[in-house]
Amino acid sequence: MGSEQVKEAAERLGIAVELVERPAADSLEAAAALLGIDPASLVKSLVVARSDGTFLFALVPGDRQIAWAKLRAAVGVNKLRLPSAEEALAATGHERGTITPLGSTTAWPVFADERITGRIGMGAGAHGMSAFVDSAALLPALDATVADISA
Repeated sequence: MGSEQVKEAAERLGIAVELVERPAADSLEAAAALLGIDPASLVKSLVVARSDGTFLFALVPGDRQIAWAKLRAAVGVNKLRLPSAEEALAATGHERGTITPLGSTTAWPVFADERITGRIGMGAGAHGMSAFVDSAALLPALDATVADISA
């Protein structure tokens, strides 16, 4: 999987996406600085495992973390966990650090934090790449559940 699959998925959904190459970064804050954006505008796409063996995507602003109790309430389950790197790759086709719902091998449900607004950067399916999209177009195209899921 890679950035071409992300671009193709965005086109199928009717979303304009800009793929931007950037030097490797060792943290989200460093990546945001390299891209010239606020860390809150660089959205983390986290794949989360349910106890039944299925997954979901949690989209959280870069300056926040998943609030597990809030996410469990939004999903309507008692247990959620972060999968291993191998499980995340098998579930999405993307390696950690490149994960995005766009171009995932399976269209898992998406839960997005209500603070995600405007033009955002996110994983692009390949290391050293970021995808920029308008959240107002992305979230409805992904049929995302928008809720307060971060702290």
